[in-house]
Amino acid sequence: MIDMIKEIIWSPLLVYGLLICGIYFTLRMRLFQLRHFKEMIRLMFQGEESPIGVSSFQALAVSLAGRVGTGNIVGVATAIYVGGPGAIFWMWVTAFLGAGSAFIESTLAQIYKKEDNGEYRGGPAYYIEQGIKGHVGKIYALIFALITIIATGFLLPSIQSNAISESVSNAFQISPWIIALITAIVVGLVIFGGIQAIANFASAVVPIMAIIYIIVAVIVVLMNASLVPDMLLLIIKSAFGQEATFGGILGAMIQIGVMRGIYSNEAGQGTGPHAAGAAEVSHPAKQGLVQSFSVYVDTLFVCTATALMILITGQYNVKDEDGSLLIDNGVYSLGANGEKVYEGSVTYTQAALDLTLSNQSQFDINFVGFGSYFIAIILTFFAFTTILAYYYIAETNLVYILKGKHLWLKYALKFLLISSVIFGAVKSAQLAWSIGDIGVGLMAWANMIAIVILHKKAIEALRDYERQKAAKGSGKYAIYQPDKKDLPNATFWTEHYPNRLKEAKIKQD
Repeated sequence: MIDMIKEIIWSPLLVYGLLICGIYFTLRMRLFQLRHFKEMIRLMFQGEESPIGVSSFQALAVSLAGRVGTGNIVGVATAIYVGGPGAIFWMWVTAFLGAGSAFIESTLAQIYKKEDNGEYRGGPAYYIEQGIKGHVGKIYALIFALITIIATGFLLPSIQSNAISESVSNAFQISPWIIALITAIVVGLVIFGGIQAIANFASAVVPIMAIIYIIVAVIVVLMNASLVPDMLLLIIKSAFGQEATFGGILGAMIQIGVMRGIYSNEAGQGTGPHAAGAAEVSHPAKQGLVQSFSVYVDTLFVCTATALMILITGQYNVKDEDGSLLIDNGVYSLGANGEKVYEGSVTYTQAALDLTLSNQSQFDINFVGFGSYFIAIILTFFAFTTILAYYYIAETNLVYILKGKHLWLKYALKFLLISSVIFGAVKSAQLAWSIGDIGVGLMAWANMIAIVILHKKAIEALRDYERQKAAKGSGKYAIYQPDKKDLPNATFWTEHYPNRLKEAKIKQD
């Protein structure tokens, strides 16, 4: 039943609709992904922070906590299992085009953000209500908020805890129930903090773990550098059905490439704008550009490193349309009852790293099993920070619905998420991923329709930023000062921020 629901939600209309939207936004913003690449990097480290807002880098770290996770390790493996090597190409396409969607949604989150109990709040529910006026906007925003609470509060965390459980269990032979309880306890300790606690934790952990993982993956790739051109050619040829072995699964290849691409980088899904709306910036376009860069970090860097590691070592299988194995390289994990499971999972990445390191006989060190241990530890950090990001997103939408009332329901949400963590850790990977795909698809549908309706305001913000950057010689001094008549509901920028600028000028004088 769950698989049937997933297939309905992830119909070709959603898959190709996401690609078409990405193409449209990219053309409207004149390939901003390339034009502003250096500016994205500069803005990422620009320090704008306040007691109620996190810095651009912290907001990026919270976003990356949601983006850099199981999608980069397990998601890549499942993409190869279902769609073959060509699925990676469609993940690349989704990332490049998705940067446009990420800019639109994150800039809108900044334009329509609100102050709430000493913190900034923003995201699709806020820009849907404020941007789409009247009862339609309020009802639509409420629907999105409810979908997001269900998706990020219950459906998606189970994927992350399942990945932790599977990888740690494979590496250290620990009972999934013990892993579930430990994960739930640690998650509970952190989520009773708040956005500042989550931002501080994520900004400290995410960059370190991402760098370590990329370094290890790059080392593996460099150790097999002579095979990289062939693997890249295999990916590209397979993507267009030119590789005979994979010609019969082209449709599945595109679908799974887009699905796993969206799950991995979350561009257009509506999760990234929640962290983007919490940032302290002088212009919404700044955070839009920073969030666009996070899509590159996630898919073009981390996912590609994982894919090359798996393909170079041949530690993968590919299934045919009828469910049989089209490519059988003998890679498997053990199921709950001791049966062999050949589907894409963390096992592919663990096996790839194990094989590479165990072949290094020139060292007087026994590397056998190191790959499994390393991936288990790094994936635990990836998945853990993703769970924290999911909680923040769910809480933001709950706060939006409650409007300051019945805040005790925050505690109910915390326990719902913790129960999801336990549930995912002890259930099968297939069930966890199918449930998660439903959550991702529902959010993508709701958010993409909204940003198509509202995208013009974000594009106007980009053009305003470009004009100021050209006039002042640097985007560092760009300040967003919209006309209240054009954006009557963007009260932070039309009322609160101008007053803050006046106060700052008085203090400076």
